[in-house]
Formats: sequence, structure tokens, C-alpha cells
Amino acid sequence: MSKIRSTAAAKRLVLRTMCLIVIAHRMSPEYPLVLAANRDEFFDRPTRQAHMWPNGSIIAGRDLSAGGTWLGVGLDGRFAAVTNVREPGDDGAGSRSRGELPLDYLSGELPPAEYLAERASRFDEYAGFNLIVGNTDSLCYASNRAPGIHEVGQEIIGLSNGPPGSEWPKVTRGSEKMSALLAREATINADQLVEQMHDQNLAGVGELPDTGIPDEQESRLSSMFIPAQPGGYGTRCISVFIRQGDGLCRFSEQNYNAEGAVTERHFFNFSLARQSAAEAAPGQDAIQLA
Repeated sequence: MSKIRSTAAAKRLVLRTMCLIVIAHRMSPEYPLVLAANRDEFFDRPTRQAHMWPNGSIIAGRDLSAGGTWLGVGLDGRFAAVTNVREPGDDGAGSRSRGELPLDYLSGELPPAEYLAERASRFDEYAGFNLIVGNTDSLCYASNRAPGIHEVGQEIIGLSNGPPGSEWPKVTRGSEKMSALLAREATINADQLVEQMHDQNLAGVGELPDTGIPDEQESRLSSMFIPAQPGGYGTRCISVFIRQGDGLCRFSEQNYNAEGAVTERHFFNFSLARQSAAEAAPGQDAIQLA
């Protein structure tokens, strides 16, 4: 695969597509779902942090440029997340915003597999993506750059910015860290997962995926957490969603600035039985830390 030129414009097109999602599904009766995700983006892209949306049933951040979201959860236990498939030269021009997809799923009632099958005919309206959707019964993902709908069983999965089945060191590392955490700890909380997702270890040269960019740049983007890069790009937030066996759900988001410092943390607790959200300790939706 030929390498694209390392111009400022080309770098921006490539960098805008990074993310990482790691999910443990039915690996523990106490924690049927444990999700941790990093959102990597330019720090100057207008964004609203995690909040309750006007409909009163969706918690998600919002991309103020395109209006969608990268990850969200519903008070009924549904959740959805999207990652872009990195394709050199893809600026999304002429395509619908991929951030529409999680909101579309969360706003409806279709089961995961049925939703993906019903929407598949419209997937070519978007640039490359991976979409993962779930509820309290099942978890599925699909991509418009690979065939099929994949139903997740009792396993740990990870998705980044290649199509399903592609090998990315950060996905492997994130999945291994999730497995070790579940084996080691009887109680799982957001701080543990945030610490894991903050891993800045770079992949070895022989492990790097070939996505059409120079190896030096590929290496700098290979860590799970990407510290601020030239041009004002890096990991902007770490999101955690934990659904317990007793129906208690905990969603949190930790935000970072261009210097890598934590700026805000957002916490939400809700019960599937009551389907009403409450803010978790330390007691405020947005806690200013810096």
C-alpha cells in the first residue's frame, strides 16, 4: 500500500479517525457488560461533554460540528458507539455524519441484530465505520467495510479504526488488560478502567498496521491513549459504561485538554428498574478539576 504525503492537510484527514473501544460481554455475572473507550480528536473541534440529552433518556457527548455522538447510553440499558475506519484521503465530504448512527439506534427500540440488518441498505451513505450496538439481551457490531453482522457472545472484543478482523496492537493490548482486570479484581470501577485506557506504550515497528501513512506517524498513533500530537490532536476523553448484574448502570467520562491534563469528569448512575438517572458521587454532573 502506498504512503500518502505527510502534508498538514493529509495529517488532519488521517488523525481525525482515531478511537478505541474495548468491551467485556457476559464475562462475569456481577458485571454483564464492561465498556471502556477512548475518543481521539482535534482539540479545537467543538464538543459538548457527556450530558443528558433533551429527550431525557440518552446520555452522551455531542460533536457540535456535525451534531452526532461517538458513544452514548440509554436509560433502558441500550448503548451504541461508532469508530471511523481509517482511509487515507477520506475527509467525509459528501457523506452523512457517522455520529448519526449511535443516536439513531438509541432513539429506537429495535434489537441490535435487527437494527443493523434493517439499516444495512443505508450504510453506503457514510464513509467507513464500525458500529457496535447493544441492549440488556445482546450485543452486535457491523461495518460498511466488511461483510456481515457479528453477534458477540461471552467474550472480550475490541474495535479501533480498522474493519473487523484487522489486527491493531492497541486493540490487542486493551483486550488483554481488560481480561487481566476482570481476573484480578472482584469489584470493577471507572477509575480502574480509566487507568488502563491511559496506557501510552507504543507498538513495536513490526506490530504496526499498514493504513497508508508513514511508519513514524503510525507509531505515534499506536498507543491506547494518544498524548497531544503536533497540530493539536490527541485523546480527548475516556468513557466508561458498567452494567451490573443487579441492574445498576454507571456511566462516566473523563476529559482532557491539549496539555494532557484532566479538565472535567462526568458521572451518571441509573437503575434499569427505575430508568431514571442520578448523578454519582462526588455529586455533580460536571466536576471542574483544572
